[in-house]
Amino acid sequence: MSTALKDTQVSVRLPNELKDKMEAYAQLTGRTKSYVAMEALASYFEWRMPQIEDLKAAVQAADEGDFAKDDAVAAVFARHGHGKARPAAAKPSARRRAK
Repeated sequence: MSTALKDTQVSVRLPNELKDKMEAYAQLTGRTKSYVAMEALASYFEWRMPQIEDLKAAVQAADEGDFAKDDAVAAVFARHGHGKARPAAAKPSARRRAK
């Protein structure tokens, strides 16, 4: 019995603009559209799955009453390429409030 992994063909519908970008990128890089799609999906999942896993763990912890400290929140933001957490939104100036 063969233990080699086999590729699976998947068909997706794309908006024309996205299809055009994929074709242009494939042509610029000398890659096939299949390769471009495969690399894009692999990159997306590598980036997005840890975020979803962290979110699910955070929701579970919150459900259990365990809330993150500021340094833990900053570490999650740093791990996902966001640098520091965004500062709180600035309050409108007195001039803008008067309108």
